[in-house]
Amino acid sequence: MSSRLLTGRPTIYDSLGVRPIINGTGTFTRLGGTLMPPEVVAAMAEAAKHFVCMEELQAAAGRVIAEVTGAEAGYVTSGAQAALVLAIAACITGTDPAKMDRLPHSDGMANQVIIARVHRNNYDHAIETGGGRLVEVGTADRVTPADYAAAINDRTAAILFLPWNVGGITLTDVVAVARPRGVPVLVDASGRLDEPENLRAFIRDGADVAVFSGGKFIRGPQASGFAAGRRDLIEAIAWQHLDMDVTPEVWGPPAELLNVAAMPFIPRQGIGRGYKAGKEEIVGLITALRLFVKRDHAAERVRHEALLHTLIAMLDATPHLHAEFVAADTLQRGLPLARIRIAEEQLGMDAYAFTRALKQGTPSIHPLERELAQGALLFSPFSLTEGDAEWIAARCREIVTEQLGRTVIAAA
Repeated sequence: MSSRLLTGRPTIYDSLGVRPIINGTGTFTRLGGTLMPPEVVAAMAEAAKHFVCMEELQAAAGRVIAEVTGAEAGYVTSGAQAALVLAIAACITGTDPAKMDRLPHSDGMANQVIIARVHRNNYDHAIETGGGRLVEVGTADRVTPADYAAAINDRTAAILFLPWNVGGITLTDVVAVARPRGVPVLVDASGRLDEPENLRAFIRDGADVAVFSGGKFIRGPQASGFAAGRRDLIEAIAWQHLDMDVTPEVWGPPAELLNVAAMPFIPRQGIGRGYKAGKEEIVGLITALRLFVKRDHAAERVRHEALLHTLIAMLDATPHLHAEFVAADTLQRGLPLARIRIAEEQLGMDAYAFTRALKQGTPSIHPLERELAQGALLFSPFSLTEGDAEWIAARCREIVTEQLGRTVIAAA
């Protein structure tokens, strides 16, 4: 099925036999993350025309990250997951090259990473990838400062905090426990720039390192992310990420990023070497980050709400569907959603079948799937483009009409 249905003209995907989709899920990696502004695409194309010393580029990018986040230093990675792996590794090794060379084998080191059970998630495998050993605290729905305090010992490398307003704990609560004990607090903020103020809030509230995705709300390259935080931890990240195929006697990286004089020897290619960030991604990420802090986020929120209200209004008279607006704070996210409830018994079709029909149709439409078991589809406005709300509504009405037609035929 041709992508011309969506764009009105051929795209590169036509030549590959791959169809673009309507993305109603938001900034999910499996659907391509985000769409980059023309300025970002142009910056990446320009970056591709030149060779540079990557450590110099990373130092320059770090200055921009530090400026916009309020952190001491920053560093660009190939995604938030890569940044988290490297941040865990940095907390375990510091700038000790002997420890760096041993990872991921961290036996005998302080390698325990405390995480609240309520903060466990599908991405925390990064802890073990970076050499950490998980230590759970609290219950499935609550954690207290005392739980963290009781778990800290001489094997503790870090605490990982998830900023999703669950568990009855705040970042400042955790920092208040960790800071007097010398334990770094890491924040996995990959998806939390849906609230733009979070770009500075986590560092302001005491995080030693916060990691962010570049390919989500920033609208940067999908294969980009960054860490912001303490200078010593960012340096440890850089040592374990950059290409170390160097001749020390003639190598002169920026001292603000790598303190070569303090290293007894240059570590071998580090645990993060496979997470390389290309010059194009680094330049694209920094360009997108500069645009992000200048964007009119209030106007974007108005646009997002208008898109959802258009979709809801267009489904108003559709049999067996009930569309409603979900305010941003209801699901503890910075974006509103549209919820389409399906009267499954009356329609003779459950939410799973309805979603499959949306995906298999023309155009292919992908809703947010977290409430399918409750008979509802969700749509995030962030990745919807001009005309998408009309396409979604039309296809939903078409599916209902087709299903009711099949029901009539079966009854006859």
